[in-house]
Amino acid sequence: MTDYTIRRARRGDVGAIVRMLADDQLGATRDDPRDLEQYLRAFDEIDADANQLLMVAASDDEPVGTLQLTIIPGLARRGALRGQIEAVRIHVDHRGSGLGAEIMRWAIDESRRRGCALVQLTSDVSRTAAHRFYERLGFEPTHTGFKLKL
Repeated sequence: MTDYTIRRARRGDVGAIVRMLADDQLGATRDDPRDLEQYLRAFDEIDADANQLLMVAASDDEPVGTLQLTIIPGLARRGALRGQIEAVRIHVDHRGSGLGAEIMRWAIDESRRRGCALVQLTSDVSRTAAHRFYERLGFEPTHTGFKLKL
């Protein structure tokens, strides 16, 4: 297995992250790596918030995997914190290497370290392979999610 380093994303990583986001059938319709201005603005907001962790898995310091972990305080579950995992992507050349499981374990461990009572994520209904992956990691499909595009 390749050696990977999981670290906080840097501003210079944004292009590589957006290319990973755009590299599938859903992302290709939502993300555009040719114009990074809005992504850099979003990165600056994420980076300034202690409850937002935009992470990359790097090989030779080049991002080849990414996810965003948000620590959400709430009143439910006796005021428990929860970790919300979003935008999990692995570069096509590194899929099947175990990197996806490694970066997910990092997010789960970090959520536990920060005192979260649970870790949750959403996944588009069309991503059946991703659903099998999350279930292998112990996630259970316990809820139905709803979105309203604005």
